Amino acid sequence: MNIACIDVGYTESESKPTRAIAACVIIGNWRDAVSSSEHVVHLTDVQAYQPGEFYRRELPCVQAVLAELSHTPSCIVIDGYVWLDDLDHPGLGAHLHRSLAESIPVIGVAKNPFKRSEHATALTRGGSTRPLYITAAGVPIAQAVHNIAAMHGPHRFPSILQRVDRLSRGEQPMQSSAHSTSKRSR
Repeated sequence: MNIACIDVGYTESESKPTRAIAACVIIGNWRDAVSSSEHVVHLTDVQAYQPGEFYRRELPCVQAVLAELSHTPSCIVIDGYVWLDDLDHPGLGAHLHRSLAESIPVIGVAKNPFKRSEHATALTRGGSTRPLYITAAGVPIAQAVHNIAAMHGPHRFPSILQRVDRLSRGEQPMQSSAHSTSKRSR
């Protein structure tokens, strides 16, 4: 199994174009505490945020970091929603799933409820009373919830997802892990 956990962070400024850091942490098992590899792509001239169409900004960044992988992942975990509502309104994860010809399951893990996200399955981890919100494409939602619940870490947010979040905010990949870093202009 080759699970890709992906997050994207942005640096915005009035005087400079928006920049992004797309990060991917690879694990071989849902319970892994440490990544087998870490990949970071620095992107410049990122599209502006468009309300209701966040995927237009984030999808190219996710695709850029996926292009760095030497092996196709068996599953992708993103920070966000796969489906925005129960009417099959696609979120970032659904757009990613479609861009991959629906060949790789995508699980969305959101930290906050979306205004129309009553369909998302709430998952409470660790001692937290605040849930994570799970959506999925290409895998049954019950399996997606089980997989995220099984992830390493005693807290609400799994430790591997914390790691990819830190990488997307500029932390350097671990030296003990196989890693790649590239810079791209769009």
